[in-house]
Amino acid sequence: MIQPFDRKAKRIKRHLAIRRRIHGTHDVPRLSVFVSDKHAYAQIIDDDSAKTLVSASTLQKSLREALKNKTWNKAAARLVGKEIGARAIEAGIKEVVFDRSGFRYHGRIKEIADGARESGLKF
Repeated sequence: MIQPFDRKAKRIKRHLAIRRRIHGTHDVPRLSVFVSDKHAYAQIIDDDSAKTLVSASTLQKSLREALKNKTWNKAAARLVGKEIGARAIEAGIKEVVFDRSGFRYHGRIKEIADGARESGLKF
């Protein structure tokens, strides 16, 4: 029997393969990103204590107003990256490991990473 093409299942499989290699610590936490059709999300996670230290997304009222509700484009993703970077620096986080969550490093994922780098985060 031929298996149907399941894009989400393949992304999750890639994500699990990535997570086997990447682990965030207290000193160097993990920057995990996710993009849906309409929104972009980023969070910095300490995997040792299983806690989210900092997060940002296009669902937040301040970012939505700045974007005039256009939350699905590259400009929105870059703004999320800048916001997560600024919040991380404010929380005393200077270096992270990047977790692309099984997505290709292209488009909105790349814009989030570039925005975080602009804010001063090191990968």
